[in-house]
Formats: sequence, structure tokens, C-alpha cells
Amino acid sequence: MAKPSTSSGTKRATKSAKNDAAAAKVTKSGAAAGKTARKKSPATPAPKHSFLSRLYTGTGAFEVIGKRRMWYAISGVMVAIAIVSILVRGFTFGIDFAGGTKVSFPRGDTSVTQVEEVFRKSVGNSPESVVVVGNGNSATVQIRAETLTNEQTEKLRDDLFEAFQPVGPNGEASKQAISDSAVSETWGGQITKKAVIALVVFLLLASLYITVRYEWYMTISAMISMVFDILVTAGVYSLVGFEVTPATVIGLLTILGFSIYDTVIVFDKVEENTSGFEHKTRYTYAEQANLAINQTFMRSINTSLISALPIISLMVVAVWLLGVGTLQDLALVQLVGVVVGTYSSIYLATPLLVSLRERTELVQNHTRRVMRRRNATVGAKPASGGTEGPTDAEGSTDADDADDTDDTVAADDDVATASSAPTPGAKPVRPTSRRGQGPTGKSGTGR
Repeated sequence: MAKPSTSSGTKRATKSAKNDAAAAKVTKSGAAAGKTARKKSPATPAPKHSFLSRLYTGTGAFEVIGKRRMWYAISGVMVAIAIVSILVRGFTFGIDFAGGTKVSFPRGDTSVTQVEEVFRKSVGNSPESVVVVGNGNSATVQIRAETLTNEQTEKLRDDLFEAFQPVGPNGEASKQAISDSAVSETWGGQITKKAVIALVVFLLLASLYITVRYEWYMTISAMISMVFDILVTAGVYSLVGFEVTPATVIGLLTILGFSIYDTVIVFDKVEENTSGFEHKTRYTYAEQANLAINQTFMRSINTSLISALPIISLMVVAVWLLGVGTLQDLALVQLVGVVVGTYSSIYLATPLLVSLRERTELVQNHTRRVMRRRNATVGAKPASGGTEGPTDAEGSTDADDADDTDDTVAADDDVATASSAPTPGAKPVRPTSRRGQGPTGKSGTGR
């Protein structure tokens, strides 16, 4: 009577062992399949963003640092054209710098040719320039000539009044509507000297601030950028023939302040991105600087547009409608300077900073470490590809998560494999003749 009980127990033990082995096999195969699938796609690909979206969010729409040689070439051509124009054409200095006599009166129905003819008959020679400023009833005629004596100036006013009968503020013809001013060459020389001193003092103070606040590499880059702004703006004035007046110098100092402010904003972001970069091996110094440019790009453009709008309004209202020449000089230099300053802060100052920093041993060693890490990553996971730079934070995070996931899956596989081993002391399972049936032999052993 004991034999059937023993046979039944053996059968149940054998069946339980078979079920455990089958479950372990399924677990192992499922883990292996999951690992294979994850190896084929180690990370969820980052969503593709449009150019405008990346531009607005500052996630790498522009490659500025990587193409800095091109921007150096463009900047060099601009500087060369400006220098050639300054040497060949020179400047049209205003009366405050060059000295001379300036006479102006309401235009009315007067033409430039008529004014030049009256001037020649009155003084005996031709004026240096005769221009019409403003439009409509506010238009005025401005005559510029070499320094005239008091007698020559008075005779010229009489002849102009007799020929054109200019109308005064009360609506009647009046000789008081004709104004004149004279500046000696000595006074013009003093004004020029003071303007140069003001420019030098500004550059020194700006360089001192950047050196104390940041580092001398940034100081050199910012100073070169401001010299670029001065040369290109002066070249534009030389090419177009704008008159250089004290208002021009004031406007130049203003736009230099705007340019250095914009440059400091970018440098501040570069400093934030590269803080402790030597202890990190994810991105190079150049890539972090390029990311800083992209992160501040829209801010620079928006600031420039907001600055340009009132300047354009000033030119339209004050120059073409009111005919105020001083405001014209101020508005022109500011408009040119805003455009040039924005360009230099983005495409010149930061690339120069990167070029200077990459000459140091610290940045060179760090770049080599980053490249070694990337090469090792690419060699271990060819399907995942390399990292081109800090253009998308989401993609970088996914790559890290994928690395961690692979390690976790490998550990799970080891656990699954270990769990599929037979329990110590258990009876070995005999092979079966057909799938899903019991062990071979007589099924009725216990009977």
C-alpha cells in the first residue's frame, strides 16, 4: 500500500520541477528580448524642434563658434573697407571741428543753385557746401564756408535777404530769419582733442570693469570688439559722407556703451555655462560658449530692435519734418552703431574669447578628455551615436538614462539566470519524449 503513495509524490515533485524550469526559461527569454530591444533603441529619440522654436528657446539654432573663422573673415573685410575709405575719402567734419562760418535761413521757394550764385556774387568765391535740411514749411537752407569776416557775413546776409525774402516766425519777411555762426579753427581743435580724450577714458573704464568682474581674456575680446565698432561706424560715415559733429561723438559714445552692455550680457552667460567646466567631461568650452550665444541671441535681437525703433522715429520726425541737423547727426550714428554693436557682440566678441581660451593648457586638456570620453562612448555603443554639443538638454538626459537602463537590464539578466538554476538537493528531472508529457517510462509504476 505504500508504493502508490510514493509514486504519486514523485510524480508531483517532477511536475513542480518542470513548471519551475519552464517559468525560469520564460523569464530569461523575456529579459533577453527586452535587452535586445533596448540595445536597438538605447534611448528615446529627442523630439525634433523647428528652427524658430530652437531660436526662441536658445537650444542651438545657430553654430557661431564652430564657424568663427568665417565670421573673422567677414569682420576683417568690413574693417579693411572701412580703413581704405577713411584713408582715401576722409571725413566731412562739421564746423565745430574744422572751423568756418555757417549761415542758414528758411528755404521757401529757394533752390541750391540760386543760393550758390548769390554767395559767389557776395563773397567772391564758392561756398564749401549748400544743403537743404527738412521738408515742407520747416525746410531750411544751410550754407557752410570758410571763416568769413564780420563785414563779409553782414554783406552776405543783406544779399540773401534781398534775393529770397525769407519769412520769420511771425509770417513776414525779416532779415532776422537769417542766422549765422562762426567757429575758429583753434576752437575746433580743442573740441577734437576733448572728444578723443572722452573716447579713451570710456575704453579704459570699460576694460577695467570687465577685468575686475570677469577675466582678462574677456577684456581683450571686448576691447577688440569695441575697436571694431568704432572703425566700422567711422567707415560708414566716410563712405556715405555724413558730417561728423560733436553730436556724432556723443552718439558714438552712446552706442559703445550699448555694445559693451550687450557683450557683457553674453559673457555673463558664458561664465555661467563654463563654471567649473574643467571638472566636467560632457561638453567642451567652445560648445558651452556657443550655447551661451544661442541662449542670449533673441535677447540681443529684441534689445536692438527696441533701441532702433525710437532712433528711426527720431530721424523721421526730427530730421525730415523739423529739419534739426543736430538730431540728424545723433540719430545716424546711433542707428549705425546699434547694428554694428549687435553684430560684434554675437559674432566677434565671444568667438575671440573662445580662441584665446583654447590657447591655454587648461582648456586644451579638458577638450582632449571630452573627446576621449565621446570616443569611448561611441565605441561601446555604436548605435547611439556621438554627441555633437549641448544643443538639446532632453536628448542628453535620455542618453544618460539609456546608459543606466542598460546596466540595470544586465543586472536583471544575471538575477534571472541565477533563479533558473535547480535548487540544491532537488532531484534531477528526466528528459521527456514529447513536449508537455510526463517522463518516459511506465506511467503505471505505482499501480
